[in-house]
This record gives sequence, C-alpha cells and structure tokens, in this order.
Amino acid sequence: MSYTIDGETGAWELVIGLEVHAQVVSKAKLFSGAATEFGAEPNSQVSFIDAGFPGMLPVINRECVAQAVRTGLGLNAKVNLWSRFDRKNYFYADLPQGYQISQFAHPIIGTGEIEIELQDGSTKTIGITRLHLEQDAGKSMHDQHPTKSFIDLNRSGVALMEIVSEPDMRSPEEAGAYLTKLRQILRYLGTCDGNMEEGSMRADVNVSVRKAGEEYRTRCEVKNVNSIRFVMQAVEAEARRQIEVWESGGTVEQETRLFDTGRGVTRSMRSKEDAHDYRYFPDPDLPPLVIEQSWVEQLKAALPELPDARRARYVRDFGVTPYDAHVLTLEKETAAYYEAVANGRDAKQAANWVMGDLFAAINRTKTSISEPPVSAADLGALLDLMADNTLSGKLAKEVFEVMVETGRAPGVIVEERGLKQVTDTGAIEAVIDGVLAANADKVAEFRSGKDKLFGFFVGQTMKAMQGKGNPALVNEVLKKKLS
Repeated sequence: MSYTIDGETGAWELVIGLEVHAQVVSKAKLFSGAATEFGAEPNSQVSFIDAGFPGMLPVINRECVAQAVRTGLGLNAKVNLWSRFDRKNYFYADLPQGYQISQFAHPIIGTGEIEIELQDGSTKTIGITRLHLEQDAGKSMHDQHPTKSFIDLNRSGVALMEIVSEPDMRSPEEAGAYLTKLRQILRYLGTCDGNMEEGSMRADVNVSVRKAGEEYRTRCEVKNVNSIRFVMQAVEAEARRQIEVWESGGTVEQETRLFDTGRGVTRSMRSKEDAHDYRYFPDPDLPPLVIEQSWVEQLKAALPELPDARRARYVRDFGVTPYDAHVLTLEKETAAYYEAVANGRDAKQAANWVMGDLFAAINRTKTSISEPPVSAADLGALLDLMADNTLSGKLAKEVFEVMVETGRAPGVIVEERGLKQVTDTGAIEAVIDGVLAANADKVAEFRSGKDKLFGFFVGQTMKAMQGKGNPALVNEVLKKKLS
C-alpha cells in the first residue's frame, strides 16, 4: 500500500527527490594541490587558488575525475566522455573567488539507477538524473565571536560529487533507504567516506505533495540535511507544512528552506534561485574535460564487488538467508570480517557468531567492526576448536567472553584454564555410571516410561563434568546405559 498523509481534504501523496553532495576521497583538492584532511587547524590547508588570489589558474585533479567515473559505474550510469566546467557566480564571504566552478550544463555522469530495499522486503528502483563534479565553498562560523563571523577556507576547493536523483521517492522510508544505499555504494567504491556527521556527505531534500493522479505541484528544497534520520524527518515535516498551505487556500512558493532539528519543522531560508540568477558561463581557465573510453574500461575492470553482488554471492555460495546476507554486507568492513571467518568453515555458523556474539560484544565495549574486540583470525580459530570437538558450544561462548576481556587467542585460554572438552568415551562412561548410581530412583522412573527424565541425566552429567563433556557423546553413552 502506498504511503500518504491524510489532510482535511483527504489523502496526499509525497514526491521526493534528493541532491546529495558527497565529498570525494582524494589527498588533494579538485583544482589545487592543497590537502583535504578533516579536522586540520582552520585555514591551514589553503592554496593561493583556494583563496581566490588573482591570476591563479586551476588544474584538474585526475584522481577526482577517476573517483567520479568509478561512482558513475557503481550507479549503473552513463559516463560522458565529454563534459565541461562552468562558473556559478554569487557573492558570499566564504567564496573568495566570487564564483564556484561546477558542471552545470554538461556533467561527467548522466542517467543511472539504484535499487533500494524496504522494510517489508520489497525493492524499488530509484533513477539517477546526473552526477557532476564541483568545488566546495569554505565555512562561515558565526559562534566564535560576539560581533564577528570567522571564515575557514580549509574546505574551499575540496572536490564534491553532486548526485541528483529523479523525483521517484514517495515516503520518508524510501528517502532514508535511498540515502542508506547510496552511502553504502560510495563506501564500497571508496569514493566518499559517507561521514555525514563530519559534513562529507550532505543532502538537499526536494519535497512536493499532490493528490492522486495529479501532475507535480510546486516543490521546496530543504538545504544541507546531515543525517539519514533528519532527512526522513525533514520530508515528513515539509510535506505536512505544504499540505496545510494548500488546504488553507494558499499557494506553496518555490523556495529554499532549513530543517530545525530541535523543533522538527522547516523554516524559510531564501527564495529559490534559477540558473539565470547565477550567470553561468563556461570557465575560461578550464578546457572541456575529455576522457578516453579505454580509461573508463580500465577503471571498470578494477571496481570492487558492490553490495548487491556480494549479497547475492553470500546467499548462493555461503547458504545464508537473504536477511543475514543483507546485514553482513551493510558495511564493507563487516563483510570483509565475515568472509575472513567464514572461508573454509561452516558459513552459517560464522554468520551466527558475527551477527550475534561479535555484534553484542562491539556494542558492549563501544568498539567498531574496524577495530573489533576479537579479531577475525581469533574468532575463526574459536570455530575451529568447536569443529574438532575441543570445545562445546557452551564452552566456546565462555571462551569468547574471555577473549573479549583479555584479547588473548582461544587456544591459549583453553590450555590455561583447562577448558578442553572431554571426548574420551571411557571418562564419560565413568561419570555417567556415578550419576546413575546416585539417582537409582530416577533411573527406575525413566525405565517405567518417564522419558522426560533423560534431560535430567544429561544435565547432571554435564554438571559433574563442569560443562566439558562432549554433548553428542554424553547423549550417546546415556542412551546405551539407560536402554
């Protein structure tokens, strides 16, 4: 059933498109050699080009172009062998050149698509309109001084990919799923780190509402939303605002708005500009960008395995469920960890340990999959000790907890603490004989038809062996003794 919001005049459908600004992973800026490291001292990574000094000429960064092409290929999009940079003219204190260099009319990447997964298990294809390269502006800080604004130009000139979707999304959930999937693809490709809290990925959210069957109505843009949760909230808040305007007899004006995260509402920022407001024209210092198809093919051949392909492989080759495959491939680092554990072992068992015990330990210790409390090699070694009957499942969980606490290898812990599982049938028989002798009345009851007592004998045996008895052998010997 499609998502709608009920107003006084009935149901309203949402129409959503996202413009995502993704900072390109590169060691230098788009047109200068200045560094791009996050968190550096203000104005410590600024070249003469970034500061807008007269006579400085931009030189394109080949790696930034390669990253844009890789992203286009990852989005199943058309790579344009000819593209062009234009100047987008406007004045702001953190834009020292007085213009932004951007690909307005002729982007490097054309139409593509992303398949998103929704909570009910369904999928939907969202169209990509374009991806173009542009340089970022600097940063204005208004909270450092009571009467002055400070300018940090470290971000000035940093390469951005602006990825524009078609208006194909119809609910906050779809917008969140799209942004999640896009960030996942960028991280797998290594073209953007997707750290929204650091500002390296930001979304402009375009929202309009309409009655079923209508043409599109006027849209508004909610600018610079920096988390997936806030994008979903901004969609809902702006849609409800527009419904109120239309239902009260007003007209929604095209404008740029901001999302107030504290109050959960959008507020007006400025009227929406059109292209002519920026006086776009081809940048006279930069010739058109021409790339070779053979170079595109080289980049394509070197692409990593992307999330959809990896998920399908896990289901096919490892035999895990589609849901488990989805969870294990959400983050590139999780997938790499899982494969290191699963290869050559019981892949389903490996999935259960990674998604269960490991994830729980990561949450408990406030660590991450990149720096886990237990290494993939050590978790694999623990599964090997279960496979060769050195450890039972119960003992393995005990050993795992000690691994989390101490960082030591499982084999060392087993030897030091004498936790090795008993697989000697003679030793198990001796313990069982003692248990049966001590519980002669229960043995008589069992033999008279109380089958449920079998579990009692198993429990007493395991207790006597301090959990070290091989469960399969304990069961086997007990059945023989009690028959």
